Amino acid sequence: MILDRKNKLLIGLVAAAALLVGKLFYIQIIEDRYKTDSIKNAMVPATIYPTRGVIHDRNGNILAGNEVAYDLMVTPREVGEFDTVQLAQALQVEPELIRSKMNEYQLNRRKIGYQSQVMIKQMSPERYLRFKELEHQFPGFFGQARSIRQYPFNAGGNLLGYVSEVDQNFLDKHTGQGYSSGDYAGKTGIEAAREADLKGIKGYQIYLRNVHNKRVSRYKDGAEDVEAVPGRDITTTIDAELQKYGQELMRNKVGSVVAIEPSTGEILALVSSPGIDVDVLADIGKHYNDIAENPYKPLYNRAVQASYPPGSCFKVVNCLIGLQEGVLTPQTAYPCSMGYHFGNRKLGCHAHRSPLNMEESIMMSCNGYYCYVLRSLLDNKKYKGVDEALDKWKEYVSSFGFGRKLGSDFPSELSGFIPDGSYYNKRYGKKHWNSLTVISLSIGQGEILCTPMHLANFCATIANRGWYKTPHIIRESEGVEIDPKYYEKNYTMVDTLHFPKVVRGMWKAVNSGFGSGGTASIAAVEGLDICGKTGTAQNPHGSDHSVFMCFAPMDNPKIAIAAYIENGGFGATYAAPIASLMVEKYLNGEVERTDLDYRMRTAYLLDRVKVRKK
Repeated sequence: MILDRKNKLLIGLVAAAALLVGKLFYIQIIEDRYKTDSIKNAMVPATIYPTRGVIHDRNGNILAGNEVAYDLMVTPREVGEFDTVQLAQALQVEPELIRSKMNEYQLNRRKIGYQSQVMIKQMSPERYLRFKELEHQFPGFFGQARSIRQYPFNAGGNLLGYVSEVDQNFLDKHTGQGYSSGDYAGKTGIEAAREADLKGIKGYQIYLRNVHNKRVSRYKDGAEDVEAVPGRDITTTIDAELQKYGQELMRNKVGSVVAIEPSTGEILALVSSPGIDVDVLADIGKHYNDIAENPYKPLYNRAVQASYPPGSCFKVVNCLIGLQEGVLTPQTAYPCSMGYHFGNRKLGCHAHRSPLNMEESIMMSCNGYYCYVLRSLLDNKKYKGVDEALDKWKEYVSSFGFGRKLGSDFPSELSGFIPDGSYYNKRYGKKHWNSLTVISLSIGQGEILCTPMHLANFCATIANRGWYKTPHIIRESEGVEIDPKYYEKNYTMVDTLHFPKVVRGMWKAVNSGFGSGGTASIAAVEGLDICGKTGTAQNPHGSDHSVFMCFAPMDNPKIAIAAYIENGGFGATYAAPIASLMVEKYLNGEVERTDLDYRMRTAYLLDRVKVRKK
């Protein structure tokens, strides 16, 4: 009986031992999940940052490229005693910087654990090599390569935008998109708009650490490392040489210039001044406070973010609507006696011969003429009232792209403003206003607001004789698609047969010769057949704004451009010369009007602009 119990006990122990040995064999030899989990606890991933996509201009020039930089990393728990002064000398920093960083890590050691921290960002290769020679003396310190932006052309700082380190707000907004603390991302301009294409995908290398938590070897000899995927290259529509030249002409002025290829809607140049030089973009963190405190707001892209009255350039819109509505013909003549008189009031105009026909009204930019045109539109008996007529007028105007966002691929575009009947009914009361109340709309003043992009797009529409393609700044390229809408023609509500009638007037404004009354004769370039329209936009805060739009050549146009110079005075004073010089540069490859070029480059207008002082 006792022997049976002893045998049973032995049998039970043997069985239990066999089960235990079998389980251990299964865990250690057959099933490697626990082994892998154990190894994972000893694994240290090291991030490989991808190369950011290169940004090219339309001709293949690099606008934003890459160069190698190194972050100095430190794993605080791996650091022993070291010579702070020697390390500081190698890194070309003050010893106090290193001491303060190490003290900070010591205070947060529980939170940090064995995580590596960035001590110094974006060291040059030369600076990193000095550290690399002494790296063996400083356990716990190592370098991590990353690419940073490099700019061969000083062209398009504002339109390119800048790249900077992500903050917590950015991480919260982009959860699940692969970003983590220490990453960099595009914050403005093209860098931000095409971030998904440009950023690439991070890779990593896996290291094993020993019982002392020091990295000792690559896991599986690197077999499970993941290579970083470079970002996609972007080809812009920008002409780098034209962009650079526009920036030089706009130096020490406030305003913008936008140039478009009419047949495609591709933006050739987008200049905002004062702007940001690309050497500042390369180290935006160092310069950001100075930029933010600059009263001229260089980060503010006036080409798409500033709304202005279009001034006399808008007369061409009213002219086209008048032709379509049948209240105006090329032969229609109106008088002007230094302006349009109504009651004891007058909307003034400069001296010129009178009366004028339609072509002459464009050539000489007659204010009085377009007061008659607007009144004939708003007092048209086929409409029930002036508010209904103005609603129809707004519908026409909107078909040219005014009063709404054009839908370009450039971020932060404003819509501008075009009033309608309900706006004035609310302001004055229904039936308490008439065409004379809003007469300033005839010359692009009053409540009308648009961006320089709107004006350039309108000029491209005239160049195309009645249609435009939505302005855009990115070209389709390998791996990079653009919205199909950028290939579509957008027709206005004005019949295309009316556009040649105004084109002739714009040609005469530039090419009719000195003394003929053409307001833009300063923009003439022999052989280019530039067609243009000047504008002088009233400014209650100082000198009037100088405005000009033009395209060239007259037939089969290659460029349409709008220039808006704040406080520049008459359209022919600054806007027309600057725009026409850019046209000459683009079409001829060089500028022969060297005196005009020098005068525009050296003109200083910043003292005319009233800025807010803190």
